[in-house]
Amino acid sequence: MAFHRHIYDRDWHFACGTKEYKVLMDEFHHVSTAFLELGSGYQEAIEDITMRMGAGMAKFICKEVETIDDYDEYCHYVAGLVGLGLSKLFHASGAEDLASDSLSNSMGLFLQKTNIIRDYLEDINEIPKSRMFWPCEIWSKYVNKLEDLKNEENSVKAVQCLNDMVTNALIHVEDCLTYMSALKDPANFRFCAIPQIMAIGTLALCYNNIMVFRGVVKMRRGLTAKVIDRTKTMSDVYRAFFDFSSMLKSKVDKNDPNATKTLSRLEAIEKACRDSGTLSKRKSYIIKSEPTYNFTLIAIFFIILAILFAYLSSSRPNNM
Repeated sequence: MAFHRHIYDRDWHFACGTKEYKVLMDEFHHVSTAFLELGSGYQEAIEDITMRMGAGMAKFICKEVETIDDYDEYCHYVAGLVGLGLSKLFHASGAEDLASDSLSNSMGLFLQKTNIIRDYLEDINEIPKSRMFWPCEIWSKYVNKLEDLKNEENSVKAVQCLNDMVTNALIHVEDCLTYMSALKDPANFRFCAIPQIMAIGTLALCYNNIMVFRGVVKMRRGLTAKVIDRTKTMSDVYRAFFDFSSMLKSKVDKNDPNATKTLSRLEAIEKACRDSGTLSKRKSYIIKSEPTYNFTLIAIFFIILAILFAYLSSSRPNNM
């Protein structure tokens, strides 16, 4: 609760954590020194957001994420406030107009909800205690306990719950597009836009994908590199969001309990992208499906190669 005051104290440190966290807290004077070199506008923005974030995190140490309102509140404290803080820093620099709190908050919530969805298995298996951020109001419609989603016998319900979570995250996309369209500075724009495109791409991969409960689901490096390389203007953002929304839309099963709601949100995103007028000459952000190989033929091919290699090896003169 007092952390926001310690950043003004060059001598303050706190012994806690392990590995990189321990180094950070042992040597926190470097952070304080850098902070104190900033202009007052930057310091005020950082102190305010740090104070509000600390209070929110303290609240959720003792509070479970039960309702969707709880979920939005938790995500606000850990990520929405980052969006508000960045907007204040952008404005303090003179490079941007001050974005509304609502739009700034949506930027953070969209990224945070995507991470929470993707990291289900890592969080639920956390030692010594599970981290549970999926709201009970959603998962209780499908299973009795949140950890039950990873059990194979619950696969159908798990995917339905996952799709419900993704549908919830999509509600923030239009705000994110509005926020990014107002940014003026190219560096600020890319700093905000690349993670947002990665988020919609990750949701497209996670949607209807049981592997979220079995292992790691993430965008391939080649596609990540493509996003980083191509994201230079707002037109690029509209094109990427349109492509990934279309990809996600193609995976919606009409029998899914939330299919109608999911499709409605995706169609709203696609409309926002179309209305930008930038889609006519776009390059696809989606890597086409890998060719389908006949693995039986591949196995036979390698067996033939192995036999051929063995034959040639036995046939070579001794002096070769």
